[in-house]
Amino acid sequence: MKKIPSLSIAGTFLLLLLLTIVACGPEEPANPGPIDEPDDLLEFTYDPENYELDYPDYLGQIEIPEDNPMTVQGIELGRRLFFDPILSADSTMSCSSCHNPVQSFTDGLATSPGIDGNLGSRSAMSLVNIAFVNNGLNWNGSLQTLEEQALEPVTNEVELHETWPNVIGKLQQHPTYPQFFREAFGIADRNEITKELAAKAIAQFERTLISYNSKYDQIRFGSGVFYEEDEINGRDLFFFELATGLDHPGCSHCHGGVQFSEPSFFNNGITEAATFADFPDKGRGEVTGVPSDNGLFRPPSLRNIALTAPYMHDGRFATLEEVLDHYKSGGHPSPNISANIQPFTLSDEDRDNLIAFLHTLTDTSFINNPAFQSPF
Repeated sequence: MKKIPSLSIAGTFLLLLLLTIVACGPEEPANPGPIDEPDDLLEFTYDPENYELDYPDYLGQIEIPEDNPMTVQGIELGRRLFFDPILSADSTMSCSSCHNPVQSFTDGLATSPGIDGNLGSRSAMSLVNIAFVNNGLNWNGSLQTLEEQALEPVTNEVELHETWPNVIGKLQQHPTYPQFFREAFGIADRNEITKELAAKAIAQFERTLISYNSKYDQIRFGSGVFYEEDEINGRDLFFFELATGLDHPGCSHCHGGVQFSEPSFFNNGITEAATFADFPDKGRGEVTGVPSDNGLFRPPSLRNIALTAPYMHDGRFATLEEVLDHYKSGGHPSPNISANIQPFTLSDEDRDNLIAFLHTLTDTSFINNPAFQSPF
């Protein structure tokens, strides 16, 4: 009988041992899914507390969707999601990256970069009193509700550049978010977390972003605060009407009412265009498909306008002085420029007075409100 070398036996033993270890070792999935325990959130109490928005009647009426009532728990969840970079693909940016409370929920940039460093084509709009806007959100009115709007930045390739399935997976596996969703919406299982619930929470938080404590408001309240002389002169110029026979058309045609905005879309003459097809940014026309809507944009509220430079939908003007000089010039010709955009006389003193009045719309209590700051 031929003798088998002892080294071969040892080698065979070692090989079998290694195979056994590999076969019996734990297998870690590359992307572990959410904990699969039915009704795993029932240990947490669902007892939502109704939240009543507090604001003066003269601001108008905020419409609360029937399927998304305001609750303390929903607002808190929304605040966390708004400030959490977990919504972005690389966890570097959040909603607040482009909507910073200190700058009245803008970012101080002409156009905003996303996680890949690519710039968008429009400036981040302020969210001050966004709950009162009911004629279409964004510069072109592309979305109708805050719930709809909250969904879009996550998947936008120039913004957070993520997918909602990935976001939901991260939220389901998070150590605290499942409990927050349970307390806000009554879900029994973390697998019930959805993008729609996340958007509802963010919308609830955004509806609380109400400003009504500027100097303008305090004077309106009759609280013992009064305008300075330059502010009065600026106020009179701001609300001045062409019908009086002078050449200044007034600013309130596009920035009227207590929100200092209008539920319409305007071409304010910042872009020269020989035809409707020549506008580089189609604005409202991008939404409606109507050529005569090209170049029209929603006028933003002027509340806290001194904090939200640069100005216009593309951030082309760095200062309020530049903005007023543009309107003084009568703008650039185009087929649908607003009838109120025409040259008018504006002295340096008039310009300074107008800016003094615009500063009375600044509400520092709004930007410093602890309820509007990051919870992290």
